[in-house]
Amino acid sequence: MRAVLLVGGFGTRLRPLTHYIPKPMLPVGHRPMIELVVAQLALGGVTEVVLALGFRPEPFRAAFPDDVCAGVPLTYAVEPEPLDTAGAIRFAAEQAGIDETFVVVNGDVLCDLDVSRLVQFHRASGAEGTLHLTAVENPSAFGVVELDDNGSVRRFVEKPPPGTEQSNLINAGTYVLEPSVIARIPAGRKVSIERETFPAMVLDHTLFGLATDDYWMDTGQPPLYLRANLDVLDGHRRHLSCRAVAESAQVGGDVRIEHSLVGEGATVGNRVTLRDSVLLPGARVGDDAVIESSIVAGTVGNSARLSDCVIGSDGRVAAAAVLVASRVPAPIA
Repeated sequence: MRAVLLVGGFGTRLRPLTHYIPKPMLPVGHRPMIELVVAQLALGGVTEVVLALGFRPEPFRAAFPDDVCAGVPLTYAVEPEPLDTAGAIRFAAEQAGIDETFVVVNGDVLCDLDVSRLVQFHRASGAEGTLHLTAVENPSAFGVVELDDNGSVRRFVEKPPPGTEQSNLINAGTYVLEPSVIARIPAGRKVSIERETFPAMVLDHTLFGLATDDYWMDTGQPPLYLRANLDVLDGHRRHLSCRAVAESAQVGGDVRIEHSLVGEGATVGNRVTLRDSVLLPGARVGDDAVIESSIVAGTVGNSARLSDCVIGSDGRVAAAAVLVASRVPAPIA
């Protein structure tokens, strides 16, 4: 089974963390997010992954010089221009010569779904496409799906106005598709699979959905990305665990690390307090700093205090600064 992994987005909502690194290369539980996604696919029987790339392919090639990720061979499909979700799928499938049932996964979604279960349901239902679904409290931010009793999708509405949703089931970002779906996607222009392709398949009664209650997280915003890291630390993932402090990190004396991760190569000064936070690889924190509910990839000066902040790899927080709900540097437009 082959899978197309959509990793060509700009990571706009996670800036400044994504100013210089693609979102799927950001670590979760001390491992690049893409490795976690591919490893989960491998558990479900995927034997090759096609990376649908359009934004900074170089970090991926540098990270996987032998074209293998989590033990799975990689193929690269680099878009000449942004083609949106459906366009990226068509381009990647054609570049890789996919001509049989295949899986598609959004690269910023982490979940414990057994993909083989989704494939089995897809084949048993005779579907042209099958969506993995999950229930959420606020579905209007996602593609909302209504199902018939047999699992056929009755209605698919991408990001409906709040209060108008007829279901709490959403498109969870993993699909099983037949090659005929590729032919549905026009060539040579941007095409959204959520706004064009899936609604058309609903009209033809060929789109199905399977809801599960597996762990699921869209990591596209800083609070959710932070939570995804802490969930690994807390043991909420079925096949994942991690230690709080990475082996190569340097931590000073009288440091309090409370429900936090310290990444590879990070440096933490003396008498620092970390609470509900993540220090990414290479982060530097000076003496007597207090960091709460924040993500730090850059440098924090002595005695600084951060709460609900995001500090990019090129971010510098001055000594004794007090920041609340800040992003440093300001995200590039």
